[in-house]
Order: sequence, then C-alpha cells, then structure tokens
Amino acid sequence: MIQPQVEVLPADGSSDDSLLEVGRIVPVYESLGGAQLSSRWLRRVIFRLLEELGGNIPESLPPAMLERLDLPSRADALRNTHFPPSGTPLPQLQTAATAAQQRLIFEELFYLEAGLEVKRRKMRERLGPALAANPSVREALKRVLPFHPTAAQKKAFAEIVADMKQATPMRRLLQGDVGSGKTIVALQAALVAMENGYQAALMAPTEILATQHFLAARRLLARAGREPAYTVLPLTGSLDEDRKRLHRGRIARGEADLVIGTHALIEEKVDFARLGLVIVDEQHRFGVLQRFRLMKKPNAAEPHVLIMTATPIPRTLALTLYGDLDVSVIDELPPGRTPITTRRIADERATEVWGFVRKQVAAGHQAYVIYPVIEGERDDQPELDFAHDPEPEAAPEPPKKRGKGQAAKTEALFREKPSLKSAVSMCEALRTGPLAGLRLGLLHGRLNAEEKEIVMRRFQRGEIDVLVATTVVEVGVDVPNATVMVIEHAERFGLAQLHQLRGRVGRGAARSYCILMTAGNVSAQAEERLNAMVRTQNGFELAELDLALRGPGEFFGTRQAGMPDFRVANLLRDRKMLELARKEASWFVERGAREMPRPAAELIWTTLRAHWQRYYGLVEAG
Repeated sequence: MIQPQVEVLPADGSSDDSLLEVGRIVPVYESLGGAQLSSRWLRRVIFRLLEELGGNIPESLPPAMLERLDLPSRADALRNTHFPPSGTPLPQLQTAATAAQQRLIFEELFYLEAGLEVKRRKMRERLGPALAANPSVREALKRVLPFHPTAAQKKAFAEIVADMKQATPMRRLLQGDVGSGKTIVALQAALVAMENGYQAALMAPTEILATQHFLAARRLLARAGREPAYTVLPLTGSLDEDRKRLHRGRIARGEADLVIGTHALIEEKVDFARLGLVIVDEQHRFGVLQRFRLMKKPNAAEPHVLIMTATPIPRTLALTLYGDLDVSVIDELPPGRTPITTRRIADERATEVWGFVRKQVAAGHQAYVIYPVIEGERDDQPELDFAHDPEPEAAPEPPKKRGKGQAAKTEALFREKPSLKSAVSMCEALRTGPLAGLRLGLLHGRLNAEEKEIVMRRFQRGEIDVLVATTVVEVGVDVPNATVMVIEHAERFGLAQLHQLRGRVGRGAARSYCILMTAGNVSAQAEERLNAMVRTQNGFELAELDLALRGPGEFFGTRQAGMPDFRVANLLRDRKMLELARKEASWFVERGAREMPRPAAELIWTTLRAHWQRYYGLVEAG
C-alpha cells in the first residue's frame, strides 16, 4: 500500500476523538497547504474546537423564530453540518437539505435580506420629484406612441408612473426579453418628466446604442407636435471638445430636455439644471457605482431612476441582486414581431448557408454575419464574452487544396479548422468568395464612432446587403428588413449573448432565421446552450438555463454588481429559502422589531450591524 491511512482503536474500547475516521460520515476539507495542514488535520482541530465550545457558541437568531421555523440552534447546526450524525442520508448532505445546513443557509440569507430591506426603507425617506400625470401629460403620451402598447407594456408603465408620482425617488428595474418594447416605455417615462419641467438622462453602454436611442427619441418626440419642440442632445466620448462644451453648457442651463449618452454623462464636468429622471440601459454592462454617480448629480431632490435590462433575471434573484429596486417585467412581444426559425449547422455545410443568404438578399432582405473576434485569432479582445467552457479536443485539420492567388486564400480561410475566424479576414473572404457580388459592410469595436455610425446608417438605409460584424451589434442595431442572423463559432458565445444577437432579426413582418454555425468538436456545455437556442425563443427560460450552467456569480457578473460571496447559501439552489428569508426579514424590519421582546430584536440588530460591512458593496451602492 502507498501512503496508507491508519486509525488506531483504543484498547479499552472507550470513545475518543481518535475514532474520528471510523463509523461516521467524514467531512473533507480543502487543505490549507502541505501535509501539516491537511484535510485530516483540519478535521481533528475543528472537531476538538466544537467539542470544547459545547453550547457556548453564540446564537444569532431569536429562540422564538427558530421554534416557529423549526430550525436547530446555531451550535447544533454547526456541529451537525461539520460532523453529521450517523444515519444522515448522503443525498441530503450533498444537496444541503439537512436541517443543520438549512439553518445556516437561512441565517445567511436572512441577514442579507434584512440589510437590503433597511436600505430600501431608507431610500423611501429621501426626497424626490413628485411628478403629475395630468390630462396634458396623457395627451402628449398618446401623440408620441407609434403603436398600441401591449398589456405588459401598459402594466410596466403604470407601475413606473405610480412611482414617479411619489415625493420619494423611484428605483425600478424594467426587465424584458429582446424586442419586448422596453425603450418605448422608458421614453414615455422621460416624456412624463419633461412635461413636468424636468430633464431626463439616458445612459447606454456603447456609442452605437446611444446613437440608436438618440435617433429614435428625436424621431418619436417630434410626433408630440410641441412648441417649442423637445430638445434632445447627445453626449458621448467621441464628440469633439467644442460640441461637448456647448452641450454641457446647454444641459447646465436647462436648455436640454433629454440627454442621451454613454459614460460621458457621469463625468464631473456634466451638471444638470433640473434632473428628474435617470434611465440606465443594459444595466449588466455598468458597475453599480457608475449608475450611483449619475443618480448623485447635484440636484435639490434625487432623480427617479429606471434601469432596463434585456437579460431576464428570475424575480427572486432580481430582488436580491437589485435589492433596493422594485421590479417590472415585460413578458410579451409587441405586435408585428415574427417568430425566428433557429437552426444549428456544422461548418462543413457552409456552402448551403451562404447560398441561403444569397437567396434572402435576392428577395430584398438583409443579413448579419457575426464573428467572435475582430482580427487574428486572439480571444482577449474587449468586446468578447466567451463562455469559458473546457476546450474540447481539437478535430484533426483537413488537408488544404493547393491553389493560386486570392481564390486559394479564400478557400484556405473557409477550410481552416478549428482556428478562430475573425470579422476582418472573413469579410474579405466572403466578399471575394461565396457572397461575391453582394454589398458587404464591416462593423466592429475598433472603428471610431463616426465610422460606426456611417456603416450602421448605410445598413439601415439598405445600402449594405450583408453586415459582417462582431458582438458590437448585440444591442442597439434595429433594422426591420434584416431577416438572417448567421453566427460563426456559435459554440464560443454565451447563451445570453446568442439570444441577444438573435434578437437583431425578426423585427419586421417577414419570416426570419438564425443560423448557428459550429467548428470542430463542441463541449458538453456548448451543446446544451446550442440545443436550448434551437428549442426556444423564451428569454426567461434561457436565462434560467444560463443561470444553472454558469452559476449566480458569473451570470450576474459579481465583480461589477457587488454581489456578496456566500459561505453556505447558493442563490440558485436555495431559492425557496431565499423567499422565506426575504419574507421574514421584511416582517422583522416592518413590525417584528417592535413586536418581539426587546432582547430578541437587539440580537438581530447587533448581528446585522456586525455583518453589515460584509454586504456593504451590495447594499451601499444601490
């Protein structure tokens, strides 16, 4: 035997901690380094500590609450979690379903939710602009609406207006699937603010999306027929300094009704005369502190804040991630949106794909072709969001045909596998190869703002048949005539990103298609993502699967969002306990702190204050 593990039984048959390895479920700890701090050493130390502490482990929850919820004491929970009693079912331990584990999970989630509830109530004490929704406002809203809103849009807008009527600042998350009509709801909210004499600001994560919003808002607000007309100004990093200075001056003097921009909006030089509403689009692309800075622009009252996201988040988790926000959901698509047929095709059938693209263009439509990188084969370029799957074993590279000139280079590009195709090289290969004769455009993140805008407008006007691009088109490009979305190396993209890209088509009356092309062997996780894309267009269903595949931390972007690192809880696994913890925390902050015995309430407040710093990033940045 190599390195046998020996357990010496006491000669007198007495019970001793030396029997720690025998006749029990044995905990396995991560070694802290080297043989001296091994799992076995930690096992003995923790066992001895728990034995010596006995019942002296401080309690963190009131006895009455534990009895009502049928939860064990903290001391019993810790002891039975580390060293489960004999006969404890192994499946329960593996799914954290034992009473001891559930008690520790509840404790962690309860104090998180209690901190968030305190934060929410403090927010309600702040002063915000109380906006009226009088007949003149309602008449202005009717004039600008380009279509009859869906029931879900009406409900979300009613919730937003109800918040904006209050003298406390609105903090609301508006989430909806791709193309569900969030932007029109947000612009309606901006109109309410402007009709009340306030300014509105809309912050988008990219210049393309900011430009799209600017053009759409200007076109929409022109329908109001107001005299004088609403003044809509752009404010992005690419504007020359003279225009920036001019726009900042007009914003500070109150001459701009609606300001649409990027991170440039949160620069210290930008001051608003009377900011009443802040709209943040695609929240997952901003850190919480960035939206916090925009909310804190100097004003007599804090502005209302509406945050939009097209990444559907299960409601329970949204209430935890955005604990200071109320949540509205648009869960239906507006009329005119056509279902999108999604197919998965291997690279070997590329000839069929390009033939289909040509047919669609011949029928008067347009297409997107998406690549994961701009140029070269690097996967470290800033606009990427790869899924980070384990790399599958590479398929053998097929032999290349010999040839001369550009035709041979083009053929080589199409036959290279599994190397990463790039937008720049493939645009040229398509132009001289299978899509020769069609009008191709190229769009990626390294073009300057003016170049991006020119390409985007040409595509919108129908002067480009096929737009070859990176994920820079993931949000913001709206071309109803585009009916085909081809995504090469689809196995490289995350599920949310694939769904966002697919949402660029299907915006007109014609039937639309999304083609997922894969190269080489595909990992098991990528298979699951691709199969889900083919199976459903429901963004909420895909979000659930994405959450299950990636886990809460990566799904939410923990580093940006300020999510706490949980010790025992798991937001995905423990959603039922999260609901219970939220309910109990809400009851305690609202009534329980006054109704329960003073020592019990003090115990909760003291424990909450002791753990406040741990959750600071989440609760403070709201």
